[in-house]
Amino acid sequence: MRLASFLPGTFLSAAVLASSLGGLTPEDYVSASEEGPKRPAEGIQDNSFFIEEAYNQEPGVVQHIMNVIHTVDRQIGPDERQWSFVFTQEWPAFSQAHQLSYTVPYSFTDSEGHCDDGLEDISLNYRYQALTESETSPAFAPRLSLILPTGDAAKGFGNETVGFQLNLPVSKIVQDRWTVHGNAGATLLPEVEEHNLVGYNLGASAIYAVTADFNLMLEAFANWDEEVNNSGGTSREVAAIISPGFRYAFNHPNDAQTVIGLAVPIGITSAAADYGIFVYASFEHFFFRRRGE
Repeated sequence: MRLASFLPGTFLSAAVLASSLGGLTPEDYVSASEEGPKRPAEGIQDNSFFIEEAYNQEPGVVQHIMNVIHTVDRQIGPDERQWSFVFTQEWPAFSQAHQLSYTVPYSFTDSEGHCDDGLEDISLNYRYQALTESETSPAFAPRLSLILPTGDAAKGFGNETVGFQLNLPVSKIVQDRWTVHGNAGATLLPEVEEHNLVGYNLGASAIYAVTADFNLMLEAFANWDEEVNNSGGTSREVAAIISPGFRYAFNHPNDAQTVIGLAVPIGITSAAADYGIFVYASFEHFFFRRRGE
């Protein structure tokens, strides 16, 4: 049974969010004038694909993210194919310092002529903006996730245990058009077939802003996943992937923004899928604004 890997995640529900508004009414908020980014690299932020960026949602801004991933793993017989649909929603909690989110994945698999589909394990996430980016320091926003056993382990969609994940994302604009990101993290899945499975992840990316609305991206990451093998013991494999891609932003009135993107992940170790295609779509908008902002 493989240790689950998760895309960058993010928040619980609108019910939790509602309690953070403190009884504010629509009359307390008005639209603000739009301001363009100071540097091209600032035009699109917090919209990476596989590498988590260290930028929490701004106060009053919610982000809705849909990822569609198709992977192909070549075999001697029929190729193994998988479609995954991953929805994430990110909300600020009181301020930009605190962010809550949730991630819901659903997958379709075709392996050796046998097809399955189902919900995978859902994650609930909290991220703290420990450092805000400045001229001399990077942004740093550690995330802690609770992994819920919502997937069917018999189909390979879950692990039937409550798990925990820690990720440490760091982000820095190094030049007007260049941004770099780094991730390091670990996942714990206790009591999976009498084993406590521990996995590690490491990744980095470089993003070049051709314009403020169009970015070229190169992401690379590896997961060291522990799994229960056929003999009842555990083994660890390394799945390493490099993924070139691009993203484009459409800026709307009232500071709303839609970002779409495309990437081609390529496996560089035997434990990773050979190749795939990744489609990204995000929409973020204000759900409230204080008067005068």
